[in-house]
Amino acid sequence: MTQGQTRYRDRLGRPLRGPTAAEQAFPQIDERDFITAEQTWALAREYLEQDLPFHVHEVFEQRWRCCPSEERQLWQALAQFGAALTHAARANAPGAYRVGSRSLFNLMDALQ
Repeated sequence: MTQGQTRYRDRLGRPLRGPTAAEQAFPQIDERDFITAEQTWALAREYLEQDLPFHVHEVFEQRWRCCPSEERQLWQALAQFGAALTHAARANAPGAYRVGSRSLFNLMDALQ
């Protein structure tokens, strides 16, 4: 896939390939260079309510990339939380546990 092309994914963020990928693809979040904390929380809540954990991960990751340095660990922990939810939704219990544990550790550390 060349730069600028769309990466087709299913609702849990798994890549889709082949001639029918575009028809099977689930809408993904908009790419943005900046997102406020308020926008992040609002979108993450919407995605959680819609049972879209990969989208939760992606929106937290977007905030993590653009937040002030003193907030980075918090947003990273939340992005990991979204990744853990994604692994759980994909029936990957070991992955969910592993990433969820890192998320919890980083979240507790960030809030001290």
